[in-house]
Amino acid sequence: MTYEPVFTRTPRHAFIPSPVFVGIVAIFAVSGFLVWTKFGNVGLDVFLFVVSGWLVSLCLHEYAHAVAAFFSGDLTVAERGYLRLNPLKYTSPLLSIVLPVVVVILGGIGLPGGAVWIDHRYINSRLKDSLISAAGPLTNVILALVAAMPFLLGLGPDFVETGSRTFVYTEHPEFWQALSLVAFLQITASVLNLLPIPGLDGGSILRPWLSPAYRRAWDMFAPFGFLLLFVALWQTSAGDYFYRLVSSIAELLHLHPGLVSDGFDLMRFWSN
Repeated sequence: MTYEPVFTRTPRHAFIPSPVFVGIVAIFAVSGFLVWTKFGNVGLDVFLFVVSGWLVSLCLHEYAHAVAAFFSGDLTVAERGYLRLNPLKYTSPLLSIVLPVVVVILGGIGLPGGAVWIDHRYINSRLKDSLISAAGPLTNVILALVAAMPFLLGLGPDFVETGSRTFVYTEHPEFWQALSLVAFLQITASVLNLLPIPGLDGGSILRPWLSPAYRRAWDMFAPFGFLLLFVALWQTSAGDYFYRLVSSIAELLHLHPGLVSDGFDLMRFWSN
């Protein structure tokens, strides 16, 4: 059965970034400058830089889902405001924004967050369905590469290690520590979002190719996938394997673990 979209003309403002997103990007840019120049409380500056950068990535992640859905046939994403990069339009601001930010602050993990609602009745291809789900995690992969590019190009800090302490020989060390943490968070988000778990993007990539019987069972577990992931990471050995994988990828991108750790310590300025 073919469904017709609820409207035939996309609103002219549908692709215009919302003031909320513009404000988040402005905070990210200004706080990055403040970290670079060591203006004021550097720890607070790093906190704003990392958190606002994470919020920008959440918006771009969900925007990628929405754009892929729009060009795959679901024009309703424009009506819902998903193409304007506004995180307040997500289905649950608490789970979409607040929880991921809290986890970033407390645990240094880019937990999957925001959610846009896709009307799959308008998606007439399993491949398109999978690509819509894959668009978000691929965005995190691209953002991880962009954030790590200075380190890959050798523009990051020079350092030597003596015992357990890392000595950084460079200007603006706080900025490089913060940027390494931003890149590390994108790596964690990429890995988590690609896990083939019901309810996560990785599971949604796989779902269209399952038989109807398996799909029904899959959908029964989907609402609990996020909770199961959360418990597994913090209460089982799966968390150790996850960190080993993420650390290996970070090493390939020339992100030094000492810089990431220092960036995390700087971000949590209230505990210093």
